[in-house]
Amino acid sequence: MANDVLVLGAGVIGSTTAVCLAEQGHRVRVWAELPPERTTSAVASGLWGPGATARDLAWSRVTFAEFSRLADDPASGLHFERGLQVSRFWSEPPSWVSELVDLEMCAPGELPDGMLMGFRSTAPLIDLPRYLRYLTGRLAAQNVTIEQRTVRDLAEAAAAAPVVVNCTGVAAAALAGDDAMQPVRGQHVIVRNPGITDFYVELGAPTEWAGFFPHGDRLILGGVRQRGQWSLDPDPEVAEQILRRCIAVEPKLAAAEVIGHEVGLRPGRAEARLEEERIGESRVVHNYGHDGWGVSLSWGSAHEVARMLTD
Repeated sequence: MANDVLVLGAGVIGSTTAVCLAEQGHRVRVWAELPPERTTSAVASGLWGPGATARDLAWSRVTFAEFSRLADDPASGLHFERGLQVSRFWSEPPSWVSELVDLEMCAPGELPDGMLMGFRSTAPLIDLPRYLRYLTGRLAAQNVTIEQRTVRDLAEAAAAAPVVVNCTGVAAAALAGDDAMQPVRGQHVIVRNPGITDFYVELGAPTEWAGFFPHGDRLILGGVRQRGQWSLDPDPEVAEQILRRCIAVEPKLAAAEVIGHEVGLRPGRAEARLEEERIGESRVVHNYGHDGWGVSLSWGSAHEVARMLTD
């Protein structure tokens, strides 16, 4: 049965959910405080990874299948790349490595200095600015536009539609009164790609690590996890530390031209919230709190919302 649905938020979770619902025949509107290109999603590194819990793993599999289809469309920003994932904290590979494509474990002599474990695999990389434009195009094809609007109270949204899907990311801390939510600040340095085609990421680090992610001529360098920090201003000291760590892994980055700095606030939560409540006469489905896994879990959680609305 088709519903009139108001989706709050236009990051990767909100946009994906809106696309999924609209293409299944629901009448969808989107309200968002920020346009897609100004959301946290727009500055994400874009590497897909398997979910760590049973639910998240299932969602990431759904997303992987969708990304595999989208990679055939150049407009989507999806591209599969080979890459190296290593850890100085884990001596054994995580259980989710079995989900990876073309997996090849590294021999000890192949690991960077200080690393205990590593593997190469092929994985989806998503150029988020292009991908968000692609999702907006799919919404437009369903006659759905994104209305820039700030919602201060869920009751306001509930008064406007019989079904509301709350995909407001870190803003849900205040909007939904969720004390389990907190910002997890990330920062990237963007350089002109000196010819790097493989991604690289260090796993298991609690607050800072080296990682780089190629998207054509643009290379994203990271990364940090700064819990509880709300500042969207790039920190020059953090940027220097990111560059230093990445250059230590790939010396050719020392000569790369820095073309930008980006900051985003991940919606930090012990687990993503996907549940329903009633506000007045309306159903409100919460779909937020994916932390740094929003891209990887996006289609899985969107399809779960769609399933809930057909029950």
